[in-house]
Amino acid sequence: MATAERVPIDHPGTFIAEELGERGWAQADLAYVLGWDVSQLNRLIKGVTDITPDSAHALADAFDMPAEFFLNLQKLYDLQKARRADPGVRTRAAWLTVFPVREMIKRGWIEDTEPALLDLQMMRFFEKNRVEDIPFANDVPVIAHAAKKTGYEHITPIQYVWLHRVKKVAEQIEAPIYSEEALRKAIPTIRAHMMDKDDFGKIPEILHRCGVRFVIVEGLPGSKIDGVCLWIEGQPVIGVTLRLDRPDNFCFVLRHEIEHIIRGDGREESFAPVDEAPDNGDEEAPTAVAEKPECEVIADRAAAEFCVPQELLASFILRKSPYISEQDVLAFSARVQIHPGVVVGQIQNQTRKFNWLRKYQTGVRTRLLEWKFKDGWGFQAPTGL
Repeated sequence: MATAERVPIDHPGTFIAEELGERGWAQADLAYVLGWDVSQLNRLIKGVTDITPDSAHALADAFDMPAEFFLNLQKLYDLQKARRADPGVRTRAAWLTVFPVREMIKRGWIEDTEPALLDLQMMRFFEKNRVEDIPFANDVPVIAHAAKKTGYEHITPIQYVWLHRVKKVAEQIEAPIYSEEALRKAIPTIRAHMMDKDDFGKIPEILHRCGVRFVIVEGLPGSKIDGVCLWIEGQPVIGVTLRLDRPDNFCFVLRHEIEHIIRGDGREESFAPVDEAPDNGDEEAPTAVAEKPECEVIADRAAAEFCVPQELLASFILRKSPYISEQDVLAFSARVQIHPGVVVGQIQNQTRKFNWLRKYQTGVRTRLLEWKFKDGWGFQAPTGL
């Protein structure tokens, strides 16, 4: 990047000497006006001493000029003489303004080295040959050919960083060739493992056998992301954050991403729109259906039906509301063969009672973190830099 050439700035004493010449005054004349000793004025003119607030006011009265003028002359001169700041300050500030650099260093995604290598590390992380090609760092779209309302235009820089970490971890996974038929056949098996939280940890291996790479990467602060479907050379990847650590959230997000895979969503762009599942009590309202791209609406419906058949759920709520007991939930969960926390989450989402039976909505992360392809919570995936 080109920088403007600096114009040399003289000491303020040079201006005073020039002004004396314009007025036809000798140094002794100005010293008389100021009430100074001539030697005191001479040191200022030669640059041995500097202008102070007191002398600025005196010179202002003598030359009928603002005192700020003389103080600004001194300030500009002092800035020119000052030691130049570490050149890395500008580099670090430029990246930190856009991306969570400190968090990336903390998690070992990039190294905490000299600023001269920061540009190189960021280019390597984003797999770009030039800084100018990195979205958000410059005016480069995330998906160059994405139409409006696809879901890509709303991705944030923090989410973009997380996506690339998911991709890097997924690239380390050796998996069989992806089979859509195998994945479709595995869906009932996956759901059967959602009755007990202890079985959730077996689901990643089922996906792996179908040729789907499953990756867990802890979300970055403020990312508000639950999952995504990536594509690496035609092979699908499911990345999740487990940010809510609840069975209903995990089951919904997983089936949502599976639907993206089956439909081939995002295959041409390398990833489907970033997904935020219903938060069931989060302060931010979920995105309205009308504002979502069609592929997201379809995936949401498939995920909801997968978690709990929606007609059965509607009938259950209609019959039992407004007083749905814990025993009612347990019986209904057994009937539809899913973990009670999933049913609780669906009912919360329907009734907007988000604190109801919360005790069933914890603790899926521990089992899922037994999967070897994870990053975060003290684990660091060996991906290289």
